[in-house]
Amino acid sequence: MKSFVFRQFEIRQSADVFRVGTDGVLLGSLADIRNARKVLEVGTGTGLISLMLAQRNPKAEFLGLDINQEAVELTRLNFESSPFHSRLKNIHQDFKTFDTQDKFDAIVTNPPYFEASGSEKDKIARQTVELNFRELISKSSELLSEQGVFSLIIPAESGNDFMKMAQENHLFLIRQIHIKGIEGSKNKRLILEFSLTEKALEESEFIIEKSPRQYSDPYLELTKEFHVFKNRS
Repeated sequence: MKSFVFRQFEIRQSADVFRVGTDGVLLGSLADIRNARKVLEVGTGTGLISLMLAQRNPKAEFLGLDINQEAVELTRLNFESSPFHSRLKNIHQDFKTFDTQDKFDAIVTNPPYFEASGSEKDKIARQTVELNFRELISKSSELLSEQGVFSLIIPAESGNDFMKMAQENHLFLIRQIHIKGIEGSKNKRLILEFSLTEKALEESEFIIEKSPRQYSDPYLELTKEFHVFKNRS
């Protein structure tokens, strides 16, 4: 499968590992890691999000977990070939049983969100067969530092249930970004950020395309340090 080339790194891809997608690019571009020194990514896939965050924060160190051995091996290749390789590590690990005394300043994830079904396509990466929202929230609340930020991207329709479960685990919503696929459409995704410390909620909207197959100016600006866009006349 063809590699995905970014400005400062390259993502090797595989038919057996969830590929580079807009959700990952958005989270890698928007997650708040300004003050993070120790970052955990849950479910690395190709390693895209950690690589983007490593480019954005040159002082942070990253640990990625994935339950899929093929994803772990692919991520390792992508980490090792990047200019940030000395700050990136990934391991084959089930997040539910991850045992560490460390606390993380940032936990990021593009989690599986479809209910379990008969489909085998990207089953572990897309369906909640290995990690559901409640398990993800509970474990993240244990591993987050006092001033840390837990960031994720999920379908808009899952937002209310997720926020309720987070509240039950003493996580406060501090940032909410409503993602629209195209101008004038319904919300497609939510980027949510939580903290163990209550803060004023920051809420905003982000539009990916201004018309079909035409990225919006905010998207072009957001991703200009990552994407290699073709010149447009």
